[in-house]
Amino acid sequence: MTEELITCELTCPTSPVDKKANFDGVKIEGMDFEQPIFSVLSDGMKEQQQAGGKSSCDGDVEANSLGTTTQTDTESGIFSVECEQCVEHESELDWFCGTEQKLICSHCATVGPCHGHTVTPLVTRVTAVRNQLVDVCEKIQLKAQRIEKFIDQTLTAKEQKLQAAARRTREQVLAQVSAAREALEEEEQRLLEEVQREEERVEQCLLTQRAHWSQALSSLTQTRSGLVHTLTHTPDAQLVTSVQEIAERVEETDGVGEPCDTDQLNLNSSCSDSKLLRGLWAAAVLLGPNAYGSAYLKFDERTVSHLLSPSEDFCTLTFVHKKSRRSPAYDPARFDCWPNALGSLAMSSGTHSWVVDVGQSGAFKVGVCYSSLERKGSGNEARLGHNSKSWVLSHYDGHYSFCHAGKKVPLQVVSRPQRIGLLLDWPSQTLLFYEPDSFAVLYTVTHPFDGPLLPACAVTDRSITILH
Repeated sequence: MTEELITCELTCPTSPVDKKANFDGVKIEGMDFEQPIFSVLSDGMKEQQQAGGKSSCDGDVEANSLGTTTQTDTESGIFSVECEQCVEHESELDWFCGTEQKLICSHCATVGPCHGHTVTPLVTRVTAVRNQLVDVCEKIQLKAQRIEKFIDQTLTAKEQKLQAAARRTREQVLAQVSAAREALEEEEQRLLEEVQREEERVEQCLLTQRAHWSQALSSLTQTRSGLVHTLTHTPDAQLVTSVQEIAERVEETDGVGEPCDTDQLNLNSSCSDSKLLRGLWAAAVLLGPNAYGSAYLKFDERTVSHLLSPSEDFCTLTFVHKKSRRSPAYDPARFDCWPNALGSLAMSSGTHSWVVDVGQSGAFKVGVCYSSLERKGSGNEARLGHNSKSWVLSHYDGHYSFCHAGKKVPLQVVSRPQRIGLLLDWPSQTLLFYEPDSFAVLYTVTHPFDGPLLPACAVTDRSITILH
């Protein structure tokens, strides 16, 4: 019997880091005892690893090594001080039967009822259970940190942005209404109430989110504390037989989802949208002394494509047919493939308006773009309205449309306008296209412009002119 026991022990790992352990059908690699999470255990874990590495192939020496390891583990807190005894063989229960999921002694494993079963030294089994428990606690801790960060940073920032957005929206509404207050008192009240309702909606969403994730964080913290207590205070024999209970507690934490930011947490800018207000406000601004904007606005010579011919004052662009095209000197600011040209005035504050006479041109584009718009190549990066850096009203083959980022919005135009007006209001981040004769609004876009804008035009039929 002794020879069989020694042979069995020689075939088993002498250190938990030498082989893979099986835990509920999951193969667990050898543990890295240098991980920071093992600080919840005492430094005796390293002593166990060192003691296990000194085992010999000699039966007696191995028995001594096992005895030393058991003593070290007991001192380190990995094993409980009190060791249970096998009732049948009156030997220490220092093995674990994976087949029957119970503690056994060495005699049970070699000649007893568990002979031929899958057995594991108790130290290996305990290490596997503890290592998995440590990993679970670490994951819970990381999830709790992410939720705490979401509450402290994202939700708090959202509240601040909500207040700023609501304040800007109110100011925008009040500024527009002030231009025609007598006719717009009811509209002003309606819009302010809409903004208030939207603000309250978002505020309620934020409060709901905060309450939900605070509860989730509390639940995770409580579960983690319980698991850490189990990890550090539960005797080994009880720990390895409590896997099902631990799994149920871990399953509860898996039900807590990951926090995410959604548009529901933002103020909807459309709550202040009013067709009546927008039209009257534009008319009030455009009928003022600066109806046509700056008298210095013209096309920047450096940007004019070789497909276009500028007038002497650089206020008119004429499309040039192939035979009459010139070859200007190379300039990095010049468009080399598309018939585009940019204005000379950069706009990053205040309110600006200008009018372009399109005459009988059957193909043109008027709008604005960032100064960083690509100038070279035939790709969409340099094509007005086909990238995220340009916003234009386009007329082609009798159809009008608003173009931005490659998307077209068809426009219903009652009569073909001879002139196209543009109004850029930087404080409200609004770009408006209108028909100057009737002041009919053709299209309005609100966008968070983040850089100076330049007037932009393109023409492939006849001429267009900036009016002063």
